[in-house]
Formats: sequence, C-alpha cells, structure tokens
Amino acid sequence: MKPIAPRHRTSARTLLATGLITSLALVSGCAKSENDTAGNDKNPTSQGDGGQVVASPSTGSGPTCAIDAYGAKKIDLKSATVGFSQSEKEANPFRIAETASIKAEADKRGVKLLTANAQSQFSKQISDVQDLIAKGADLLVIAPLNSDGWEPVLRSASAKHIPIITIDRKINATACKDYVSFIGSDFVEQGKRAADRMIEATGGKGDIAILLGAAGNNVTTERTKGFEERVKEKAPGLKIVFKQTGEFAREKGQSVTENLIQSKPGITGIYAENDEMGLGAVNALKGAGKKPGAVKIVTIDGTRNAVQGIVDGWIDGVIESNPRFGPLAFQTLETFTQGEKVSQDIVIQDSAYTKDNAKSDLGKAF
Repeated sequence: MKPIAPRHRTSARTLLATGLITSLALVSGCAKSENDTAGNDKNPTSQGDGGQVVASPSTGSGPTCAIDAYGAKKIDLKSATVGFSQSEKEANPFRIAETASIKAEADKRGVKLLTANAQSQFSKQISDVQDLIAKGADLLVIAPLNSDGWEPVLRSASAKHIPIITIDRKINATACKDYVSFIGSDFVEQGKRAADRMIEATGGKGDIAILLGAAGNNVTTERTKGFEERVKEKAPGLKIVFKQTGEFAREKGQSVTENLIQSKPGITGIYAENDEMGLGAVNALKGAGKKPGAVKIVTIDGTRNAVQGIVDGWIDGVIESNPRFGPLAFQTLETFTQGEKVSQDIVIQDSAYTKDNAKSDLGKAF
C-alpha cells in the first residue's frame, strides 16, 4: 500500500539509522497485506505493498546507538538466534499480522527464531523473555505488554550483552543502555489525526467519548494526549464527556459502549484507541437499534474488519498503525550487529482509511 501522507507530521520524531537508509527499498517493497492465514507458521503470508516505511528519513538526525556503545559484540545475523516475545493473545488481527511478519522475515533470511506469547499476562511475558535468554537467544525483539516493570529482563540481557529491540510499544528504560532501539508509530500524531477525522465527521460540535486502551503503556497515554490536544486546539465545541478503558479488546469495548449509551444517550462520537474496541462499539450501537452513522466512530489500527466498517457506514475513519515489523526489525538488527549506527527511535509512516478509499483499499488492510 502506498502510504497516504498525513496532514500533520512531527518532523522532530522522524528518525532513521544511517545504516538503514539503503534498506528502505527492501522495507517498502517486500511486504504484502496479511489475510486470515497470517498466523499459519508453516506457510506465513508474504508481505506486499503494506510494508513499513520510515517517516522522512534523514542521516544523522536524532540519537543513535552503535554496538560498541551498547557493550555487545558483532555477530553474523544469519548464524544468530533471535528471540521474539509477543505480548497479547493472537485473537487481535494486529498481533496476528505482527507475529506473521516477524516469522516470515526470519524464514526469508534463514535466521533461527524462538517465539513466545505472553497471552496478555505481563508476568508471563517477563518469564517468557527470560526463558528465551536461557534457550540461547543472541538478540531479542520484544512487543511489550506494559512499559514499566522490565528491570528483571534488562538485568538478565545486560549480563549476557544481548541487544534488545522493542516494537510497537516502548519500555521505560534508557536507549542504548538497556535496549538498542524502539521501532513504532508516532502515537501522539495518530491521536491528532484521529481528532482531525472526528472534527470533520462531527462538524466540530457535540459530545464525544474516548474508549481508552489498556493502562500502563505509552500507546494509550500518547494516543489520548494527541487526540485531546487537537480537539482543544481546533474544536472547542467538541466536548469530551466520557473516558473509560476498553483494554484494547472488542468485548470490553462493546460493554463499555453499552453503558455509555445508557448514561449518555445523546453521544455524538466515539474515539476508540484501537479497531477492536471500535468494532465492539459498533456491536453495541447495533444492539441499541442505532443506524449506521448515527454516532460517529474513529479508530486506530487498520484491520480489515474496521475498514469494512467504513464501507458499511458504521465507522467514519481509521488511522493506520502498521503491524508489519518483520523487515524493518531484522534490517535494524543486521545493521546494528554489523557495527553500524542505528537510531534509538525509528518512527514509521502510517496510512489512513476514509470513505474515499476504504472500498478500493480494503484488500490492503490486515
């Protein structure tokens, strides 16, 4: 999918490792959208036009990390063992696509990959990563469930000089000391773009609710911050009258919206901080006898079901959060282990789906 340039971009956060510049053609050209078979280990879906592209790459911008500064040793990625820790149950299409992308890229490169899934339990994720280390992982790619509480893992990895890359969520630790790089979206910008879409859909007036993501991670905090800041700046007539966590889950999003409809029957719009909660909100509205479009819904992720929701008139916009981390994560590892500098923050460029492109781009969603 050729990314749609967002209306507003925070240039200060668009960082790229010097050694990754030459890899952009690989990253943008080798990926294809995931389908329902994406989780099949024996036949992982290849990635096509939906691959990640680093936002506005430039050389020498932002803090970088090199293997000497990190305290690790050079290693040939092809002979290394990479451990991947997934955070959540793979009932969520984002997690299915993310894991499939990591597995597909490891297979493509002939790299030995060890995997673990924390099943949405943080204590299990900590023990999972420690187990990956015990099994001989030379490098780690972690999709963190929470941002805090990683000290036991960081101590274990540091003792063995194991480089760590985090994807899609940050950990609260020191880059190029506790971990090498974070690869992910500009979540504040995602929140701002979602607010722009909500303002357009509502005309900038009315009462809106926020279905918050899970507590304890930077994604929820930053998507909320960006949305609230943009609404305050651009639409003083749009009032946020309800905020409650839906824990990034469809069932929880539905139950919260059912309560919302009872307590705030005149609600104008719902901002769901991921697609699954947004789809839960749609189910609740259907159950309450609402018509498509009666309540404006804006979500973040870019799953096939959410984009179909735009086509069907239930959802007004979806800001993409691209889960296909495989090519960029492994290219970052390769660059780093060869002794070249990589950026401590690698911010990707996300697309968006609206009523104008949802039907034509449905096949590009994951």
